[in-house]
Amino acid sequence: MQSFLKELVEKHRPFTREGKLADYIPQLAKQNPSALGVSVRTCEGGVYSAGDCPIEFTLQSISKVITLILALMDRGEEEVFDHVGMEPTGNPFNSIYDLEVNSPGKPLNPMINAGALVVSSLIEGSTVEERLERILTLVRDMAENPDIGVDEAVYHSERVTGYRNRSMAYFLKEFGIVDDVESTLELYFKHCSISVTCDDLARMGLCLARYGEDEKGRQVVPRPIARLVKTFMVTCGMYNASGEFAIKVGIPAKSGVSGGILASVPERMGIGVFGPALDEKGNSHAGVRLLKDLSREWNLSIF
Repeated sequence: MQSFLKELVEKHRPFTREGKLADYIPQLAKQNPSALGVSVRTCEGGVYSAGDCPIEFTLQSISKVITLILALMDRGEEEVFDHVGMEPTGNPFNSIYDLEVNSPGKPLNPMINAGALVVSSLIEGSTVEERLERILTLVRDMAENPDIGVDEAVYHSERVTGYRNRSMAYFLKEFGIVDDVESTLELYFKHCSISVTCDDLARMGLCLARYGEDEKGRQVVPRPIARLVKTFMVTCGMYNASGEFAIKVGIPAKSGVSGGILASVPERMGIGVFGPALDEKGNSHAGVRLLKDLSREWNLSIF
């Protein structure tokens, strides 16, 4: 396994040249575009990694998985999905168009930006700091890493340049879906800026693969919620490339525009990938190619 992962990284690293950094967030434009790493943790206790795994990067949209878990724990399915839908989209993750032409003010799913803003607004807590700490606690528990925190430079970069997210938040306020826009935006920008490594993602993926249990057997995420969020990862987790990814890779996964991919193979393994050079859909270009080969070689598809 170890040698195969090294071969995959070297095979796919040249494809990083075909991708592009998410330069609309200035701090992300400073990442090394040729970076590529992968970590795997299996249910049997195997730990494997190759490439640029020690590099820290921010969760970005991968944090949508965490906020959805927390909102479901706080509010329950009925209330959460009264505010946000369950359907995939063929439009980009930051589309305003979907908000206007589909059920006005109700985002299609929790994995697009508008949906994640709504979900963030549903997390309980009297202050942004309290709500953020609850998100951080869940990330740290799933990754079994108490040192995980927020990258302040990325947070400030997103806060200054997040014009489209601000537009969506105020659009949602018009329909009474989001109440306190500024606190919701602050929480959203901060949880997107949580800093992790490939191994952290692999541990988080393993927790979901074990239906919410960490490696010590603690039930960190309720089992029904772990199942539900993996379903969203399959149908919506790779933006508007989710259908193709399901066909060619076939495992629950969630990407972020920092280049991270969190993947979870039920009852088998968690996988963390990092490759900041993105394709036109906003997914790691080399990372997706690597996962295709990994899934095919190890027969990982759940279908």
